[in-house]
Amino acid sequence: MAAGGSTGINLALIFLIKRYNLKRRYILRKGLITMKKFIFIILLSLVLGSVAIACTSILVTKGASNDGSVIVTHEADGELGDPRFIYVPAADHKPGSKRAVYPYHLYFPRYVGTDRGPGYDIKGYPQSKPLGYIPQVEHTYAYVDSIFGIMNEHQLQIGEVTTGAKLEPEASAKRLFYSTELSRVALERCKTAREAVELMGQLIDDYGYYGTGESLLVADTQEGWIFEMGGTPDGQPDLWVARKVPDGKVYVTANEYRIREIKKNNPDMIYSKNLFKTTKALGWWNPKDGEFDWLRAVGIGEYNHPYYSLRRVWRAMDRINPDLKLSPWVKDGYTKDYPFAITPKTKLTLQDVMSLHNDHYEGTEFDLTKGTAAGPFGNPNRYFGPYDGAQNNAVRGQKTSGAWERAISADYCTYVKIGVSRDWLPDPIGGMVWIGFDRPDTTVYVPFYIGVNDLPVSYRNGSPFKYDRKFMWWAFDFVSNWADLKYSYMIKDINAKQKEIQDKEFADVAKIDQKALKLYKIWPRLARYYLTRYSTKNANWVQKEWCNLADTLIAKYSQGYMVVSDKVTEVGYPKAWLNKTNYADGPVRYEKPKKK
Repeated sequence: MAAGGSTGINLALIFLIKRYNLKRRYILRKGLITMKKFIFIILLSLVLGSVAIACTSILVTKGASNDGSVIVTHEADGELGDPRFIYVPAADHKPGSKRAVYPYHLYFPRYVGTDRGPGYDIKGYPQSKPLGYIPQVEHTYAYVDSIFGIMNEHQLQIGEVTTGAKLEPEASAKRLFYSTELSRVALERCKTAREAVELMGQLIDDYGYYGTGESLLVADTQEGWIFEMGGTPDGQPDLWVARKVPDGKVYVTANEYRIREIKKNNPDMIYSKNLFKTTKALGWWNPKDGEFDWLRAVGIGEYNHPYYSLRRVWRAMDRINPDLKLSPWVKDGYTKDYPFAITPKTKLTLQDVMSLHNDHYEGTEFDLTKGTAAGPFGNPNRYFGPYDGAQNNAVRGQKTSGAWERAISADYCTYVKIGVSRDWLPDPIGGMVWIGFDRPDTTVYVPFYIGVNDLPVSYRNGSPFKYDRKFMWWAFDFVSNWADLKYSYMIKDINAKQKEIQDKEFADVAKIDQKALKLYKIWPRLARYYLTRYSTKNANWVQKEWCNLADTLIAKYSQGYMVVSDKVTEVGYPKAWLNKTNYADGPVRYEKPKKK
């Protein structure tokens, strides 16, 4: 956190100014918040100011999955981001009406109002103020929403990662869109992935783009596309490019642009009409240097520090197809050693994809469960501190004192969503969103059919800033934090419970699919009611089971002991770790030890 205290205060004031739409000098004078809350926001800003929004996401095409489904994941690694999942109903709009475009807010509450249905109408908070407006369409589709739009009623789904861009312009009247609102407008208006990328590109062309570089993974029941975007200086059109993922391939991204050469007249590639002209004018690309490279032209290469992004891409690809023998070591952040997408050694199951997100490089030279930093109990999690550089520092040439390996499973994960689009079932049944709150390695993925009428209260009501066991996110956050006390022991209990729950869910879903299909043929509305009932009942059951697990872990691993039934075991520390400490020099005799 090199910026210091004044930056933290400014961040807090910016947060308040944007939230309350007020001038700085009025915030405290008018008593809109207490001094206690104001100080809390300042401290929060000091911490969050140094944390990168850093995700890992995967797209599995129809021909690369074992059952012909299209899978899109999004690991939302935004520290303490607003984790709520909200159902946004379909809506009809009067001719000539406008659609408000709201600014990006990561933290709770990310949006307050009625434009997205009743789920966001939170009492006690002021209504969000839009940046501007665009023409509304007559009808908008229902979708599941979180930090980003997730999936709509036509099985169109979206994932996301933040990327390092050369320029990150501020929002303004001429720059209305960030990737968050682009994802929502696309889900409101589109049925296919190609329609979605074309619409988002047109919105950037017409209304401008602000914020960080971004990549969106966009897929329907047939195909998947990657949509990447970046800002430019004022007066220049903002930039975007989209590329189709070839069928039979798997795409992995981790905070770095993954689209490289732009092929003209390629039906599987779309880009902003001013792409070449603008980048040439800015000096970002010179035709004499050869074929246009999107990453080199618009991006900064690696993100945060060397291997922060590329190590995760390597690890996922190496697990998906070890026969490729990809090296974890590359020349620089602009390497082409890792293909845009790869063919898996064997077609992936949904369970395979879930497993990829649990990874800490186990069994490799980068294994985070090993070494001094893992402590006595093999804890793979590494916490950010003031000594860690802020986003992009090392890549942009600023000094850093060191760095941790960045694993796919991050301790600061808000949620993981795994969307599944299946063309052999009607949309309400074929579309599924598996939601895993908090850290991937200690979560349970809970299935929700896109045909539900709403989501459970435990998924849509709650904040990460106030402990509430009724909010599903806290059930998982508590277990993940408690596990850090004795990770190598507790992760075994957690994994066993994960398997028990997930096995039941997979068995249940196979039956629910068929029952819902029969009801759908009789009356679609009845099927929706059935799917809503199942999804809610299962979610409530998982929450109860996980809270019971938390209680069990508290009792079993208390005061450093391991307690099973009435037997108390002093497990102590592993001998190998003791040998690294000063344990052998402890007071085992009365005479003063001689200096070594």
